[in-house]
Formats: sequence, C-alpha cells, structure tokens
Amino acid sequence: MQLRRDTAAAAVFLSLLAVLLPCATEAHNITRILAKFPEFSTFNHYLTVTHLADEINRRETITVCAVDNAGMSDLLGKHLSIYAIKNVLSFHVLLDYFGAKKLHQITNGTALAATMFQATGAATGSSGFVNITDQRGGKVGFGPEDNGGKLDATFVKSLQEIPYNISVIQISKILPSATAEAPTPGPSQMNITSLMSAHGCKAFADALLTSAAMTTFEDSIDGGLTVFCPMDDAFKAFLPKYKNLTVAGKQSLLEFHGVPVYESLSMLKSSNGVMNTLATDGASNFDFTVQNDGEDVTLKTRLVTAKITGTLIDEQPVAIFTINKVLLPKELFKGALSPAPAPAPEAEAPKSSKKKKQKSPPAPADTPADSPSEDPADQPADLNGVERFNGQRFVAVSLSAWVLSFLLL
Repeated sequence: MQLRRDTAAAAVFLSLLAVLLPCATEAHNITRILAKFPEFSTFNHYLTVTHLADEINRRETITVCAVDNAGMSDLLGKHLSIYAIKNVLSFHVLLDYFGAKKLHQITNGTALAATMFQATGAATGSSGFVNITDQRGGKVGFGPEDNGGKLDATFVKSLQEIPYNISVIQISKILPSATAEAPTPGPSQMNITSLMSAHGCKAFADALLTSAAMTTFEDSIDGGLTVFCPMDDAFKAFLPKYKNLTVAGKQSLLEFHGVPVYESLSMLKSSNGVMNTLATDGASNFDFTVQNDGEDVTLKTRLVTAKITGTLIDEQPVAIFTINKVLLPKELFKGALSPAPAPAPEAEAPKSSKKKKQKSPPAPADTPADSPSEDPADQPADLNGVERFNGQRFVAVSLSAWVLSFLLL
C-alpha cells in the first residue's frame, strides 16, 4: 500500500511539474521591471518612446545599463533629436549578460561588450562597443571603447537579474558617444533600400529599385510606412516566379510587402486581423492577416505564412522588419488556389451482383486537399485569434485528479 501511495505521489508531482514549467519561461518586460523604480521613470519613458523596449523584450542574454532621472537630465539638456536619443540609449544595452557577480569576476579584469547600437550598423569602427573594467576597491568602470581607455561611468547597483536572460543594472552616468549623438537623417532623407541591402535583404531592395513600386514606398515615408522585407535566401528562391510576372504584377507584389501606416512590433502584436497594403486598390484587396503567438508575429495569406525574424529600423514614422518568406497575394496567384480538375469518367464496369459500397461525401472545396502544396505552416489558418488547445496541460491536470482520487480510496 505504501509503495502504491509513493508511486501515486510521484505521478502527481511530475504531472504538476509539467503544468508549472511553461510558466517559468515567460519573456521579460523591461518597462515593467523599471516601473518598480520611480527614479528611472525618464529612462523608462524614452525606452518606450524610441521603441527600444520592444527590441529589448525580444532579445535574450542582454544587460540594460539604466541611468537615473538626474543622469537623463544631462542627456536631454543636449537637445538631441529623438533618433539620436535612441542611438544613445541603444549604446546602453549590452548584448551579453552581466550580473553583479559576473561584473566583479571578469576574466583578466576587463571585457569588451557589443551593444545594440553596434547591431544597428550605424556605429563606425569600435564606437558601438563598451569597455567594462573591474577596478580597485570593488568598483567596476564603464566607458566607450573609442574613448582612449577613459571609464566615465561606474556600476552602482543591480536592479533585477534573471540569470543569463536579462540583467538590469544602474550605472552612474550616461556613457558619452559622439557617434551615437551625431545628427540622424529625418525620415524623408532615409535610404530604405541601402538599409535593406546592408542587412540581408539586398535581393528585395534590388527588385524595388527597378520597379515603380519604389516611388510608392518613398511617397509613403513621411506619412507612415511599415515594410516587411523578405530575407535574401527567400527572395532569391522566389526569383524565377517573380520574373514571370508582368511589370504591373511585379509592382503589385513588391507593394504587397508595404503597409501605408507606421506599425511598431508591439502594435503588430496587439492589432491582429486583416491589414491593407500599398497594393490595395478598390476591388483589388491585396491584404493579409497579422497574427501572433507569444512573441512571434506572423503574416498570413491564402498561400503562405511568413514570420517576422528581425527589425532593421523602428523609428516613427518608419518600421522595416525582415521576414522568412515572400508574401504571395491571392490576386496574383489565383491558379494555386483553384481546385484540381475532376478526373475523366471511367468506362462503366460490368454490373456485379454484390451490393456497392456507399461512397463517402466529397471533401469541401476549402479543405487542405485543395490548398497549394506548401509546408503545413503555410496552410490557411483559423483567423479568429482563438488560443490553441494545450493538450499537455489537460493531460497533466487529468492525471493529477485521477491519482488524487486513487489516493483517497
């Protein structure tokens, strides 16, 4: 009897563990972390205004070097543009994990950390790197790598640490960076194709430059523009089909990858549903559906499901995201949606005395059998935003209930 009870108790523990473990892997939220510390309200505000918070929340293994309100006053006193402020703050996000313990145990006493500013491609030379040095007396100094070895700021305290995921620490002052503070071109001066070409979307950018769609994109920048740029591997694989399109068809396909309003990543996550594009024109819908699953955002047409894989720029009024597949509008690829022709009637076979089996009813026209032969992830999905059924939790809870009732017998 005791053995049976021990076994049952172990089963309860394992099943409950299966239920609770998913809850322990929730993503961090930098604005919620900093909201617990009023003295960092200005720093927190500008992370939100510049949309850096969205990028920080998407990343893992990072360190945010926060500065208090007094330190932010020094930065704001320089009257920088919002784009320059974003560059400066991105210089304070290290692409590595540095908790308080690690800061005081740096190998060889010094480390060089890449920053989010370096990842933007706007940093020249080593201007996007921060030097971290463990100094005498228990102090840890921070300074730009291109600052001649001068360490302008020091570690103050740890605000919150989620080991090897995110560390939020306070440093004594803003790190100076002439490169980050340099004037940034306004939206109308932005060369979006150069930005795409430099970050893995050259094939799409080249196609855009040879199409009238380029003018459509440029005319939309000041009023708001969101671009979903297929990565080079995806667009190069699609080139044979692209070359077979008419000139008007090529323009429509390219414009199908742009939306005439500014949409940050957080806005896309909260605005699930049908979205018009630059190609939308009256009866020609040329729209797709935005859906998200946790931190993943997908764009769905009747023919393909693409996933947002990165952010090239997110500075109002322009956002450019990379996607892993080319978006295929049904208006240009209707043939892929048409059901296969019915087979020719066969010659009537000799009648048999045996009773014929009743034929099963034909499958509805919109079943997967009539869909294009794509990966399962590319098939049309339920667009009602209903959450997926979590079978693992259901089984775990059911097992727990059964075992508990068993113990009570």
